[in-house]
Amino acid sequence: MSDTLDTRSDSSGTIRSLIPARIDRLNWAPFHTRMVIALGTAWVLDGIEITIAGAIGPVLQDKDSLGMTAAQVGAIATVYLLGEVFGALFFGRLSDKLGRKNLFVVTLGVYLVGNALTAFTWSGDGLGLVFLYVTRFIAGSGIGGEYAAINSAIDEMMPAKYRGRVDIAVNGTYWGGAILGTLGTFILLNQIDINLGWRIGFLLGPVIGACIWGLRRHLPESPRWLIMHGREDEAEENIGVIEREVEESGQTLEKVDDSKAIDIKPADDHGYLSLVRVLFKQYPGRSTLGAALMITQSFLYNAIFFTYTLVLTTFYGVNKADAPLYLIAFAVGNLIGPLTIGHLFDSLGRRKMIAGTYILSGVLLAITAWAFNAGMLNAITQTICWCVIFFFASAGASAAYLTVSEIFPQEVRAKAIAVFFAIAQTFGAIGPVFYGSLIGKGDNPGKLFVGYLIAAAIMVIGGVIEVVLGVNAEGKSLEDVASPLSAVTHRPRATG
Repeated sequence: MSDTLDTRSDSSGTIRSLIPARIDRLNWAPFHTRMVIALGTAWVLDGIEITIAGAIGPVLQDKDSLGMTAAQVGAIATVYLLGEVFGALFFGRLSDKLGRKNLFVVTLGVYLVGNALTAFTWSGDGLGLVFLYVTRFIAGSGIGGEYAAINSAIDEMMPAKYRGRVDIAVNGTYWGGAILGTLGTFILLNQIDINLGWRIGFLLGPVIGACIWGLRRHLPESPRWLIMHGREDEAEENIGVIEREVEESGQTLEKVDDSKAIDIKPADDHGYLSLVRVLFKQYPGRSTLGAALMITQSFLYNAIFFTYTLVLTTFYGVNKADAPLYLIAFAVGNLIGPLTIGHLFDSLGRRKMIAGTYILSGVLLAITAWAFNAGMLNAITQTICWCVIFFFASAGASAAYLTVSEIFPQEVRAKAIAVFFAIAQTFGAIGPVFYGSLIGKGDNPGKLFVGYLIAAAIMVIGGVIEVVLGVNAEGKSLEDVASPLSAVTHRPRATG
């Protein structure tokens, strides 16, 4: 080991530690790859979940399956969304209190149980319908909790120089899940008995989740979280495990200068009241920024994604059975963006890249809306336009999650993610209803044109707010971006 025991407490209970600096000085190693695979799969699961639920809607109305009404099927998405909001708030609170590892293991288990039970729904009315809604709520709760616990864990254990690109790439893998879900349901619903196919579809996510269960169980607890809770011996043990794995990959770790130590005095657990004080008293500008970025991207995505196939079938005459194939192309554009330009959020900086992707995607959407209204597009060219727009929008949307997970203090990080996630989901839910009404029977494309211009303007507004209030967090330790509430000596705050 290149470091001796460096976390210690004095008679007043103040802990002095180099652990944050020791984490941030690491270079990439197999440990980080294993962590990203084990934790990042959460977004793949959510992508699979949303896509399958949307694709099987018409199937569940069939008399050979559950025989549900359109309204009952539509309520499935609403119940899942409510579950996500509840799970984010409930498990986000527990993640800050009980630890990242405890919660990213528990939330995966909740999701697995909820989704697996959905496959055993026996009817579309009475107790069967109640059972279906309860299982969807449980599955949504698990995924909502994943967002809070996992974003916190990744940020806290990832070296500062990689934090932006990793967070953005991991959040972008939602679209990898969407591709898997679309392909899976397309095959299952066309090649297997209809009443069996949709049930197997709901088991795709749990199968993948079960495969990464073991990886998660063997990840260490966040050393940052441990020292903030006065568990310095465990923090030293866990950072030691990480450093040994890094050294085993052939790296030589230099000793960290004592000047980079942080002094903290652990206090009682911070609840949502503490978060409210942080948001409105200490960080009002950052709170405005986080809300703006999350709301604008959620509105855009929910508006376009959930009505995408309606546009294809209503305005371009695409066969309903073929619509999912166009959705795959749309998802590919969303996936490639974060994976290819995510590193620029670390090199060029958060403010430039977030503002740039938001404003550019808004401008491109406005141009596409004009072409749509002028009748210049067909199903293929419309899909190409969406792919280009969301190549940039997807990276920007992923950066919104990155922003709310790194600009607030350690003690309330998971709760902050949960609150902004819940706000975004609530506002995002307006999109599908609003745009569905604009689409109507497809006899007035002008209405949808105006709707697209509204979405474009909203994204541009989000980008402008980033220009004004953005935080230059690239390459900085989390403790420099936002000092812990328990810090004895507060470091200079990151600009923005």
